[in-house]
Amino acid sequence: MGKKCKKVECPECLPSWLAAFGDLMSLLLCFFVLLLSMSTMDAKKVQEAAGSLQGAMSVLDGETSTEIQQKQIQVTTPVQEDEQTSKKLKTMKQTIIESNEMIKSASGSEISLEESEDGFMIRLPASIMFERANDKFKNSDAILFLRRIALVIDKLPKDLHINVIGHTDDQAISSTEFKDNWQLSSARATTVVKELIKNGVEAKRLAAVGKAEFEPIASNLTKSSREKNRRVELYFFSKNKDNKKDTKKSILDKK
Repeated sequence: MGKKCKKVECPECLPSWLAAFGDLMSLLLCFFVLLLSMSTMDAKKVQEAAGSLQGAMSVLDGETSTEIQQKQIQVTTPVQEDEQTSKKLKTMKQTIIESNEMIKSASGSEISLEESEDGFMIRLPASIMFERANDKFKNSDAILFLRRIALVIDKLPKDLHINVIGHTDDQAISSTEFKDNWQLSSARATTVVKELIKNGVEAKRLAAVGKAEFEPIASNLTKSSREKNRRVELYFFSKNKDNKKDTKKSILDKK
């Protein structure tokens, strides 16, 4: 009969509750470290990061899509996103942020910048730029904003062009100066163009266009949605100079 082996005693392990308690303490430590790092963040850098995310993800306040409509009068090519242009675009974003803080519209409307593959657009709400049913600037803040934008435009590539597009809501206007929304939207676009020219932007880079109520970005069913539709847009794009077609031949000519 073989010799019986002696039973080996295993050392007692830590109780299971102590292991769970250790994990909990580690998680709490990570949580407080994150709180500490967030409390020391630079507010200016947070604003810049938020602006970059808005442009990259094409989302504005209220989860509104910012995709720029592709119907353009000119044949366009993407704006060259070199390092210098990128820096100027960041400067323009910061100018818009500072202007919104300065203007502080009671209606909550704000100037915004939106990016797309074809270029980028600055959207100016009519409520903070113009008097009601008028093409006159509402106050000196609106003029100051356009002056600052003109300074940034002067630093951008010279082949960059700007379409200034006026829009209205679908309500008929009652004004002795303007007969309809076509005239009002065109007049507002022209007013912005003249102010930019006055502040050094080359006239040949600018175009004024009136779209009246026919390109809304909201439903026109409520007061707030109609206010969103009353706007002037500065659309920046680069013309395609390499693929110009012969425009002398009429599109009505038969083959």
